[in-house]
Amino acid sequence: MCGVSLVPLDRLPPSLDAQAEDGVPHRPEDDSLGLAYLGRGRGALVALALAGLAAFMAPWVHVTMPDIVTFSGFDLARRLGWSWGAGVGWFVLVPTVLSRRSITQMRGARVAAAFLSAVPGITAAVLFGRPPHGSHLVPLRFEFGGGLYATLVLSVVALFFALGFGGRVDTISVRTGTSRGQVVH
Repeated sequence: MCGVSLVPLDRLPPSLDAQAEDGVPHRPEDDSLGLAYLGRGRGALVALALAGLAAFMAPWVHVTMPDIVTFSGFDLARRLGWSWGAGVGWFVLVPTVLSRRSITQMRGARVAAAFLSAVPGITAAVLFGRPPHGSHLVPLRFEFGGGLYATLVLSVVALFFALGFGGRVDTISVRTGTSRGQVVH
């Protein structure tokens, strides 16, 4: 009646639940995704982290007095140890995101990805909030460079994607078929 042929039970393969080693039923969110899978915020976070690394190497501060010199985020980090956080945050975010191959793993790494995304923004905010200053004898004039502004913007956008990393579990498309349009008994 429903188009399903009857076969002896011993000729059927074991169910997915029976195949599970620990007896826990198979969940589609545990399926391993491809290395090049870019959905569910994975591709966006990697792209933002790579752009953040480029911004870390871009000019952050242009000093015009007492000397004329430009400092990138990397140059500042060599002088101010705490500002390494921006570069390290972007650098560690790439393998953190790429090593998550299932939806469950991605969702489990949300807090770590959000923290790594926020650190560069906090670094930039500290520089904006407490800018470099000269001494009473030697004044200091400077302008913030595009790399610092880009770091702040990229960090905010990456934080948005990190909080949704892995997406929702109720929107998973399963590979093994669906019951849509079929009569289920």
